Parts: sequence; C-alpha cells; structure tokens
Amino acid sequence: MQSFREQLSAYIKEKYKASPEYLWGRFPGYAVYRHGDNQKWFALVMDVPGNKLGLETEELVDIVNVKIADPFLADILARQEGFFRGYHIRKGNWISISLRGEVEFDVISRWLEESYVTTASAKTKQARRPAKEWIIPANPKYYDVEAAFSKENEIDWKQGKGIKTGDTVFLYVAAPVSAILYKCRVTKTDIPFRFDNGDVHMTSLMKIKLLKRYKPEQFTFDVLSERYGVNAVRGPRGIPESLSEALK
Repeated sequence: MQSFREQLSAYIKEKYKASPEYLWGRFPGYAVYRHGDNQKWFALVMDVPGNKLGLETEELVDIVNVKIADPFLADILARQEGFFRGYHIRKGNWISISLRGEVEFDVISRWLEESYVTTASAKTKQARRPAKEWIIPANPKYYDVEAAFSKENEIDWKQGKGIKTGDTVFLYVAAPVSAILYKCRVTKTDIPFRFDNGDVHMTSLMKIKLLKRYKPEQFTFDVLSERYGVNAVRGPRGIPESLSEALK
C-alpha cells in the first residue's frame, strides 16, 4: 500500500507534470516541486522529527509545505489538527501539512492546488482560472457581425485581453442597435493576426461560436444602464451577477 508521501508524489507528477528535486545532500528526504516556467516552488516534501512540529515524538514525520495566498487563512489552518506553521519557511504564508493520515488526501490536494496557483506565473494563473462571462463591443461601423452570423455560427473575432478558451462572451452591438444581440462561447484564442488601419489595431484573434440570439429590445443600452449598472461597453468587461442571470 502506498504511503501518503508516495501517493502525493505520483499525484503531483500526473497533475502538474513536476518531478521531485533533491537539493540537499544532508537531507535526502527533502523533495522540492517547482513550476516549469517560472521555476518557483509550489511544494516541499520533508521528513522532520515530530518534536520540531510540536508533536510528542522524535520519530521522523513526513510533511508537505504549501503556500497559501491569504495570511489570515494560513493562520486559521495552522491551528487545525495535522497543520503547522511552515517548517523552516515561515515567511510568505507557508504552512506544513502532515502526511501521516490525520489530514485526508483530498484536503491535502486542495491546498496543494492553492499553492500551485499562488506561486504560478501570470500566464499559468490565467490558464487555470474558472470560465468567465464578458460583454464585448461590436461596432457595425467596422464589422457587420449580423451578416457574419447569418452565414456561419462560428467566426473570428478580435482577441480580448484576459479572455480564454471556454469563456462566454455577449456581443453588445453599438449604435444604431445599442443592445446585446448574441451569446457566444470562445472556442479558440491567441490566433496570430496583424491588422492596423489607424482606427482598429489587432495582434491576435479568437474564435467565437454562436449559442443564442437576443431580440434588439431585450437588453438595450438603457436597460443595461438602468437595471444592471452597465453604463459603458468600450472594451471587454465583466458582467454583474443580476445581468448574468437575466441573460440565461
């Protein structure tokens, strides 16, 4: 039967594609796991004497050190059974979690994910965030989106900053329509494309697939402003929860 330490090592290798690094000859049981891009540590597995953690034993205890984004949360966790202040790395909200069995593996994996995201590069954080909803503008002066969707249900669109594959975008068609007309799913992003005519500048495209149409009178600019507090759509923006519910 695998120990929690062995199970954790296999889990990290499968999910995060990271292998253990043994950096200290004096401590052969210390294994570092780091990100492939920014090389930051997201986990440090150690075997330390239990009395160093405040336990009533001098036997070696396997622990994993992980980083928590919220210092208040790290403080709360360190008070729970099987959790300790970060051993030897107390700064930066690190905590140690026992691998003896007091803490269930799914709980350990949850805080491992927290540490992975907390220490990740901006690119990795963006890739791992949950799907999001956006309102994006569509100016008929530059592109006839209505004609495009009459021919195809998936079209190319200017890449919006922060938008990733799997996100939902609602197209707000500017004057003379001035209303949200389309709900779309982003199916691909970061398609290389260069265009600049002085008014429109693009360096990449994304593909959006039509999911739903709205009547022009449903979500007009006045409705968006008066009911949902959306007073401008000049670029990609998030959606208030009340509007999100209405659009469903």
